[in-house]
Amino acid sequence: MSGFGDELVALLPRLRRFARSLTGRAHDADDLVQATFERALRAQALWEPSTRLDAWLFRIMRNLWIDQIRRRKVEGIQTALEDAEQLSDSDGRAVAESRMMLADVKALLASLPSDQQAVVQSVCVEELSYRETAERLKTPIGTVMSRLARARLALSAGLDFNQIIEAPRSTNKS
Repeated sequence: MSGFGDELVALLPRLRRFARSLTGRAHDADDLVQATFERALRAQALWEPSTRLDAWLFRIMRNLWIDQIRRRKVEGIQTALEDAEQLSDSDGRAVAESRMMLADVKALLASLPSDQQAVVQSVCVEELSYRETAERLKTPIGTVMSRLARARLALSAGLDFNQIIEAPRSTNKS
């Protein structure tokens, strides 16, 4: 295997984690990693060995994911059958409330600009440092910090935390 191929294989765990954080599902993450590898292998001649391969691959993956999101907006939302089957064995109300909250968070994340989404994924989901995120996204560290701050403000404004915290209190029966 070439040096390029060896480096691709070495980055596989990090790419899978990032893909999982973007897609939320292992199957979709595997598809995204495969598409990223395919594109990277086809475009290998465009990669400059003096640059970081991981940053190049993460950018390819992020761009593929954005393309998929745009395609899904046109095609509409599809729910997997196995997701619906999981509701039958558990407390339906709790599951429904959790899923509604998750859907709200996903919708808010999706409504953020793609540059803020990438920062939130790297820092909050993958737990990368600001410096690692800046290197991955080829962005100054101050820009990473300001994008994260704006994203957090938008998310907290979109989720009415006061309502979420007070909701259980209003249902208590004394």
